Amino acid sequence: MLRSILMGLVAGQRSMTPLAALAGAARRGTLPHDNPEARLMALPVIAAGGVAMAAAEMAGDKMKTAPDRTVFLGLLARVITSGFAGAALAPSNRRLAGATLGIGAAIGASYLGLAARKWAIRRWGQTPTGFAEDAIVFAAATMIANARPKRF
Repeated sequence: MLRSILMGLVAGQRSMTPLAALAGAARRGTLPHDNPEARLMALPVIAAGGVAMAAAEMAGDKMKTAPDRTVFLGLLARVITSGFAGAALAPSNRRLAGATLGIGAAIGASYLGLAARKWAIRRWGQTPTGFAEDAIVFAAATMIANARPKRF
């Protein structure tokens, strides 16, 4: 369940990055094989769409006209992708809990991340902070999605 929460934190910063990370993990076989979200992300057209949407979001984030991540549509996208990712990363019998934990983490992280980013923009500017945030978020999402859960 920890991976569901952590991926929710990622979605709070970049709503589409969890989809790109899940696509890569599905190709590597590091997602639970017994849930439909993981099987869906293994489909080439779905995986490519997730990667394309993540890349477009990262590019758009550097624009001066980019809306805050806490506007209604931004939060809606985060709720959808964090819920999906949370379910995909959870054991099959705990998918609903994984989705719920991912959504909660994403909403909270959206507001905290926005405050941190606004502070960073005042200090270093929009583009440099956007690239730094992208690098951190993408690396974290990749590690979270590809971590192999321990079985006890």
